[in-house]
Amino acid sequence: MHQAIVNIMLDRIQEQFVSEKIFCDHFLDITIEEWQDWKKGTTALSSEKMQKLKSLFSDYEWMLIQKIARQTNLFPEKRNYVVAEYKRLKSIIAKEWIKTGMSKVELITEQSFSDTRLNTYPKKHIVTLRIFMSYGEWGYDDILEFCMPGIIQEQIAESKVDLLEWVDENLAETYT
Repeated sequence: MHQAIVNIMLDRIQEQFVSEKIFCDHFLDITIEEWQDWKKGTTALSSEKMQKLKSLFSDYEWMLIQKIARQTNLFPEKRNYVVAEYKRLKSIIAKEWIKTGMSKVELITEQSFSDTRLNTYPKKHIVTLRIFMSYGEWGYDDILEFCMPGIIQEQIAESKVDLLEWVDENLAETYT
């Protein structure tokens, strides 16, 4: 797997999980050694495990990651800041979606998860900000998700503006 993609995946894992070990044990269901070997490119993961890895991202985010990886082939100097570039582009795209007036924003908290199997291991206190464009066809929404520290939920709750305005005003500085 392209190192740019691996770096972006690692950042997402660090945002959502307390440690890579917990991620391996409870989400991916592989040993930490298998994980380390995969990161180095010395072993492959099964297609099932790769699907689980991809599930950390929306289809739109995965497409963006592919484009960024391709850019690092064309411009090798971009390899040094691929994660920052991914986050910057996501923020820019989200703001553009908001400007259209056609996007929707959701704030997803830990309480939103009813799946008890997801609550069996230690997690970071995060909230997920989901911005999406719906086209009226099931399964074709474009989605961007931003994992943020739990304290952001309090800031949004105390804010005098609605969620969409808060995102438009604060997303880039909070996320990147």
